[in-house]
Amino acid sequence: MTSTTRRAGRLIAVRELQEIAEFEGLFALFDGIWRFDQGGQPITVELMRALSHAGGYVAGAFDGDRLAGGSVGFLAAGNALHSHITGAFAGRGIGFELKLHQRRWALERGLERVTWTYDPLVRRNAHFNLAKLGARPHEYLPSFYGTMGDEINQGDESDRMLAVWDLSAPHVEVLARRQPHPVHVPRDAVVGLADDGGRPVPGRTDAAVVLVAVPEDIEGLRRADPGTAKAWRHAVRDVLGGLMAEGRVVTGFHQKSSYVVETA
Repeated sequence: MTSTTRRAGRLIAVRELQEIAEFEGLFALFDGIWRFDQGGQPITVELMRALSHAGGYVAGAFDGDRLAGGSVGFLAAGNALHSHITGAFAGRGIGFELKLHQRRWALERGLERVTWTYDPLVRRNAHFNLAKLGARPHEYLPSFYGTMGDEINQGDESDRMLAVWDLSAPHVEVLARRQPHPVHVPRDAVVGLADDGGRPVPGRTDAAVVLVAVPEDIEGLRRADPGTAKAWRHAVRDVLGGLMAEGRVVTGFHQKSSYVVETA
């Protein structure tokens, strides 16, 4: 299956990969993004080959003739595709095109949802996953991958959010048509965690709707101020993870900065 889209005069094509040379190119692209430590790679060329041959999802996004992104996933329980790793050059809309291709691929096979994990502290990922795609966090997973040594995650704990993308949900279909679907935040919403001058400050959680902020740039903060980065990690784990453990539901990401958490 191949999908093509023209963006800013460039033709973006997304298609499944089949050949060893293509898997090698995708591995090199992933390594260029994350700078994996030796022996800690989350995917290998051989595993991509096996997944592709077994009916899993291995796709690449091409900007003209250049490989500019890719995604690898496997079939999962609950009639789902689990998207294990996805990476793309930033700022070109390639990640969105990859996800639309992944959605079509899953729907053609009768799958109902796509799942994946992401770092809940990375603002751009939270905005992309929740506001642009319409996925919804279902579980907060502390230290999910244990110690990670890649260049992006080094020195931090690997907390992850399990995102579930209900492929036929009305709001997802609206977003897939590239139409906006903003989250509603009532006037009486309270701030459960605030960003006060770059530091996390806990607030109130005694309302029907609670906003939970995340730092502006956790990746830069890890390098410049590891202590503050760690404070954010534990504050978000305690507040957001705690609210979800109580049964509250994350319904969106507000103003590219805060999770919207509602009483179920």
